Amino acid sequence: MIDPRRLRVLRALADHGTVTAAAAALHLTPSAVSQQLAALESEAGHPLLVRKGRRVSLTPAGSLLVTHAHVVAAELERAQATLDALASGTAGRVAVAAFASAITQVVAPALAALKERSIELSVRDAEGHESVRLLLDGEIDVAITEEHRTTERFTRFPLYTEPFDVVLPPGREASGPVDLASLADEDWVVTLPGNPLRDVVEMACAQAGFTPRIRHTSDDFRAIEALVAAGAGVALAPRNAVSGVKAVRRAVAGVAPLRRVVAAVRQGSEDHPLIRAVLDELRP
Repeated sequence: MIDPRRLRVLRALADHGTVTAAAAALHLTPSAVSQQLAALESEAGHPLLVRKGRRVSLTPAGSLLVTHAHVVAAELERAQATLDALASGTAGRVAVAAFASAITQVVAPALAALKERSIELSVRDAEGHESVRLLLDGEIDVAITEEHRTTERFTRFPLYTEPFDVVLPPGREASGPVDLASLADEDWVVTLPGNPLRDVVEMACAQAGFTPRIRHTSDDFRAIEALVAAGAGVALAPRNAVSGVKAVRRAVAGVAPLRRVVAAVRQGSEDHPLIRAVLDELRP
């Protein structure tokens, strides 16, 4: 019989790729993780991981077992939510991670109403990829992130959609919406490779008939706008991204690219009374 407690170790190894990182996420020692894995492999009757230096990857049996582990974890979350609801647990603390503009847009406005309901939010500033990791590791209860960053292990609740705007240096003011094709010969400031928002920018430029000439990169929109304000190039940035610098923003002519923002929770936890109350306040 497989011990379901050891499935959590396998999921952490699949998520993090090394014994050391999985141990840190689980608040265990690396030796304890290795012992749990050895016991789980014995119970399963199959090798579950392949080691390549310090990194590990799943065997076919490991991938199959992780799929079942996700189902088990979701059911355990759902069972805990049901018990908490039965006990009428309507007061407590909920941990939320969100990127800066989402904190401004939806988290901060919800604080007062939740406080009146005896619900305290613990808010953490984290970019989308980081909040997803924190949610997977059980360090937070709700992640506010871009829709494309979520996985099938989460239940998602749409919050808002915002367009991207053109960001221009001072002195390059446009009187109205900007046609992206007019920026084909400009230097561009974009997010780093692997950031899905970079794909949004490159696709928008391709639809306008050109490939952006990328000169500078950053995953921080404050840094992107600071570079643009310094004359380093032009950019596309989500409308609500907070910068505080004096770059010029203009709408995109025609159909603008969009960022869809969601609240994500681990499957099964959406019925927890505290999490449900927070989701109700966050959603429009």
